[in-house]
Amino acid sequence: MSQKTLSEGTRSGAVEAQPASSSKRWWILAIVAVAQLMVVLDATIVNIALPSAQKDLGFSDGNRQWIVTAYALAFASLLLLGGRIADLFGRKTAFLVGVVGFAGASALGGAANSFGMLVTARALQGVAGALLAPAALSLLNTTFTDARERARAFSVYGAIAGAGGAVGLLLGGVLTDAFDWRWTLYVNVAIAFVAFAGGWVLLSNHRDAAGSKLDVPGTVLVAGGLFSLVYGFSNAETHDWSSPQTWGFLIVGVVLLAAFVWWQNRAEHPLLPLRILLDRNRGASFLAVLITGAGMFGVFLFLTYYLQLNLGFSPTKTGVAFLPMIGALMVMAQVGTTVLVPHLGPKVVIPLGFAIAMVGMAWLTGIGVGSSYASHVLPQLIVIGAGLGMVMPPAMQLATGGVAAEDAGVASATVNAMQQVGGSIGTALLNTLAASAATDYLAGKDATSKLVQAQATIESYTTAFWWSAGFFAAGTLIALGLYRRGVPQQDADAAPVVHM
Repeated sequence: MSQKTLSEGTRSGAVEAQPASSSKRWWILAIVAVAQLMVVLDATIVNIALPSAQKDLGFSDGNRQWIVTAYALAFASLLLLGGRIADLFGRKTAFLVGVVGFAGASALGGAANSFGMLVTARALQGVAGALLAPAALSLLNTTFTDARERARAFSVYGAIAGAGGAVGLLLGGVLTDAFDWRWTLYVNVAIAFVAFAGGWVLLSNHRDAAGSKLDVPGTVLVAGGLFSLVYGFSNAETHDWSSPQTWGFLIVGVVLLAAFVWWQNRAEHPLLPLRILLDRNRGASFLAVLITGAGMFGVFLFLTYYLQLNLGFSPTKTGVAFLPMIGALMVMAQVGTTVLVPHLGPKVVIPLGFAIAMVGMAWLTGIGVGSSYASHVLPQLIVIGAGLGMVMPPAMQLATGGVAAEDAGVASATVNAMQQVGGSIGTALLNTLAASAATDYLAGKDATSKLVQAQATIESYTTAFWWSAGFFAAGTLIALGLYRRGVPQQDADAAPVVHM
């Protein structure tokens, strides 16, 4: 049977063949999950190793942020382009090139003998990740066509996307303590080898949008807009909000993204067809992923500071401390996507998940100078993990479900872009608010007192946690207002193309 006939049969809902054997589909999920884990954990794995890298390469505190920012800028600004390339030239090609590029950039970073070389490697990692991440998610979207299997697959993928940052902290701590900071980058070569070998054997290179052309003006506008937005928020960490390097880039970013939306209504082959965004459930899901990305940094970033600086945890012990949260997230990811959403619908499940995460985050504000992990951190982490497990995987599934096969790559890229931009916004806002809270607390007090300094840091952490709780509260209301009632039904007309 020809590929064209298969496509037409799928769109009419009369699918007589499966995309692959059941066992092959689950092996594809494993390979996709490995690749996604590599991309997500690299957003945090280097963080714990930064002090060691700084001492080794001799760069300043002011330059330290660029090790993180270089990755975020390249990744966020090129995601939509990466997703469209996967649609145009084939997902297997995009996936394998992305894996090889990520491994090469990681090896370059591990061998870095200067600050410039390390920053360049991190930017190249972001470029490769922008090609790899949407290809991986769209492969999942087009491989699993059965609703029940698709829910199970996305529970795994969503759990990795949500917990990958914490896994990065754990792995970064272990590698830094046991070996050297360079191994936080070298480890990607081993992971990439597994992903490449599996992808080479298991994947087929179908091109669903082969007849389309690349929207060059749209690509320039959205890449420039996302770059300016992420760069502006990143500058808020090192510059004041009143600095032109902050608000200037934010304004430019908003203008460019508005121009991008205007152009997508007129382009013959739009980079991001607006039909992808205008579905209520899908639009709500994109916002849910953005808000989750912003709020999660309240946990990962400031709780890492608290555990290491206030409770004296080692990098490895800090990573282990996040494991209960990961466990709760993974359990509820499975329950949420396979049981709750199919029976109750996203309008109930996702707002409830946000509300649970909000309660856990507000509860976490009870930490103090003499608090213990077992009583003041562990229960709260489990609650937060359970809530996020009910939000992230179902939202990712709904954000990419029901799109035409030729749009699967760019829809997947939009999900990743939302998570990345949300993380950038959250990091900038929470860092700024936390620093202001510490400064306000020290006003009129003896700043040389160690007890006062310790309490000021606690004040900064709890302020960040309260704002994260506020993000999740906003997510609760937005999800409650936007999601449609009832259980979402798979649209046969938009079902993924069957690949033989």
